Amino acid sequence: MKTLLLTSAAIAFAATGASAQTTIELQRFFGACDADYGNSTDVDAAVGECGIITTLINRFQEENPEIDVEVTTVEWPGYDQLNAQLASRNAPDVVSMHYSAISDYQSRNLLEPLDDLLAEQGIETSAFTEAALAGVTKDGQIYALPFDNWTMLWHVNLNLMEEAGLVNDDGTPLLPDSTDAFFEQAAQFKEATGKPYLVQIYANETAAYARLFYTFLMQQGVDPFADPSQVDLSTPEASAVAEFMKRIYDEGATTTDMDYPAAVAGFGAGDGGIGINGTWLIGDWAAQSEEEGNALSDGYTVYPLPQLFEGEPATYADGHGWAVPRDPGRSDEERAAIGTLMTFLEENDGAWARTGHLPAVAEVIASEEFQSLPYRDNIAPVAEMGQSLNPEVRRQFAIQDIIGEELNSAIHGTKPVEEALGAAEQRINDLLASL
Repeated sequence: MKTLLLTSAAIAFAATGASAQTTIELQRFFGACDADYGNSTDVDAAVGECGIITTLINRFQEENPEIDVEVTTVEWPGYDQLNAQLASRNAPDVVSMHYSAISDYQSRNLLEPLDDLLAEQGIETSAFTEAALAGVTKDGQIYALPFDNWTMLWHVNLNLMEEAGLVNDDGTPLLPDSTDAFFEQAAQFKEATGKPYLVQIYANETAAYARLFYTFLMQQGVDPFADPSQVDLSTPEASAVAEFMKRIYDEGATTTDMDYPAAVAGFGAGDGGIGINGTWLIGDWAAQSEEEGNALSDGYTVYPLPQLFEGEPATYADGHGWAVPRDPGRSDEERAAIGTLMTFLEENDGAWARTGHLPAVAEVIASEEFQSLPYRDNIAPVAEMGQSLNPEVRRQFAIQDIIGEELNSAIHGTKPVEEALGAAEQRINDLLASL
């Protein structure tokens, strides 16, 4: 009987201990890399978006054993899966979300405002940069923990640029300052190297087209969504951008058949001089340039997209945040665990900035650690000239797809430019009118 009582007590103790651990579900994009980082907690040794976020969550688990974070990795951007989960009332507790997508969910009351939760954790809104805070603030409330700001960049293979005679005396690349200068450099580059000037994402892609289109409109001071309920693509500036993008294709100044993985691999393999891609690749390509025997060895740098149109310096920028879907059944323990995770992510914003993204925490930007990272001086102007679409514009990802699809048609010659822009305008305005 005494043995039975002891056994029962042990079982009861074990059950109590198990129930003391709180489980929260985190859903994210940023890729899967468990083979390299699945068990790593050495954040300083991690490289790239996937490596750093995987290692950060591992470290959080190690430091907070009372919290079990169940991680689901979704294919970018993951919103189709999130929508299905919300419809079935089975959404995660924390989800990675672009600033440009927040209004879609916030406007339908699907996200928790986080002002009180962040305040309880001692996280003050003044800690964040203006750009980051603006990205997560809707109707005066915060709907995600801001994590970064990102943009498309001008990644440069200095080895090929030197071969083409397109470097300055100090070894920095010669950057075009107009569309005419762009095509002059592209022709010189191709004649010297036999390769296209640009490595771009042209296959199975809509986002890259739209981001470049927005950037070149912003450089001309044009806001296509001055009225957030409709778009205006009938302007001379919009036509000039689309014609410029088509001419790049027509004159063979770019790779033409690469999807996203192929474009990333292609730039790393030296398939062209300039890789137009995001901040998130700085860490990977900087690491590659420090290795011997590859196309980027001792020959990589990066800058914001050059100012090719007359106007004020500008580039389209977005960001990543951590949102909390509404769940009336969420317990106080789960809410507290989410707060603990938010604090950890905010405190480790500097580690995340090693991806190449601009930090959301203002103190990190000013830190010696961040300033000492490669090429940060080059891309620092993005913090000043980065612009997002009007935050009141809904369905920005769907709009991005529409613009990308129609620009693809114009660039590849299946539709005249004006017809493609007209179709994009009509499709977008029909979408916005239906909301």
